[in-house]
Amino acid sequence: MARRGGFRSAVGSRLADLVMNACAPAAGAIVSGFWPIDDEIDVRPLMLALVARGHALCLPETPKRGLPLIFRRWAPGEPLLAGRFGTSHPVGDVVVPDFVLVPLLAFDRAGNRLGYGAGYYDRTLAGLPGAFRLGCGFACQEVPAVPVGPRDERLDAVATELGVIRMEGRVG
Repeated sequence: MARRGGFRSAVGSRLADLVMNACAPAAGAIVSGFWPIDDEIDVRPLMLALVARGHALCLPETPKRGLPLIFRRWAPGEPLLAGRFGTSHPVGDVVVPDFVLVPLLAFDRAGNRLGYGAGYYDRTLAGLPGAFRLGCGFACQEVPAVPVGPRDERLDAVATELGVIRMEGRVG
């Protein structure tokens, strides 16, 4: 699979450059990243670039099913605890992000994403209507159309190793 190994880590720096040039958060925005698992794109170089620009970071903690994510302040080098479903999260204070990096399995040009099926990001994004939602993945994860349900939340943009795709008309 194209998302494995050296390709995955090599595109992390490219993704960071593309996002910082085409879609950087507003000054002072609190940005939620995610610690990549399995074959997800590596957003850690982007998180480092955001810190260098003066942004505060947070990472999500995955609570029990049915609840939204909890965002905890984090800085590079601080320890992470093992969480649910193979995730990792910090122990910092709870914060509310203004800009959310969102992992995905698939996305389409309408701003729809396919996640891991538990609805954590959809519940969370519904409670953050003003936050900018940036899906992060590989270009090979784009599909013609993602099946959409009534509780699915749209993205504002998707960043891949090939560029940033901005979505039109998200009401949020």
